[in-house]
Amino acid sequence: MTAPRVLMLPGIQGSGPGHWQSLWEAQHPQYRRVQQRDWDRPRRAEWVAALDAAVRADASPAVLVAHSLGCVTVAHWAAAGPGLVRGALLVAPPDVEHDWAPPIVRDFAPIPLAPLPFPSVVVASTDDPNAEIDRARGWARAWGSRFVSLDAAGHINTDAGFGAWPEGLALLAELVTRP
Repeated sequence: MTAPRVLMLPGIQGSGPGHWQSLWEAQHPQYRRVQQRDWDRPRRAEWVAALDAAVRADASPAVLVAHSLGCVTVAHWAAAGPGLVRGALLVAPPDVEHDWAPPIVRDFAPIPLAPLPFPSVVVASTDDPNAEIDRARGWARAWGSRFVSLDAAGHINTDAGFGAWPEGLALLAELVTRP
C-alpha cells in the first residue's frame, strides 16, 4: 500500500515560515499546502472548495493536517460529503461561534458536529486564546476524534514557541501509517 498524500491546511495568514506546518513542508517536500485565494479574509465557501479541489486532484487517499481555521474548514468539508481521506490531524480548532470570536471568522459558524467519516486526532491547549479546552474536547467527541490535550501550549503556533513540533509529527505518522 502506498503512503497517502499529506495536505496542509493552515489557518488565517497561512502559517508563516517558522510555523510547524511550514517546517514540516520544508522537511517533507511531498507534503502539499492547500492554497487559499485570500489568507487574510477567509470565506467558508472558498476555503471548503479549495480543500475539495485539492483532495479530488489525485485519486490517491490523503491525510489532512489542519491548524486553527483549517480545522473548521475540514469539518465543513466533511459534512458536505468528502472524497478519499484516510485521516486528519486537527490542531487548535478555534471557537468561531463564541461572542469574542473576530468577525472575520464568523462566516465559518456554526461548527458542524457530525462525526467525521475518517479517523482523526484533535490537539488542543489548556490556554488557547481562541478556544476553551472544554469546547475543543466537545468538538473532538462530536467528530469521533481522539483528543490530545497540551498543557499551557497557547494556540500551538510560532507565537506559542512551537517550531518543528516533533510530537505533532509523531501524531501525523500514526495517521499516515494506519491501514
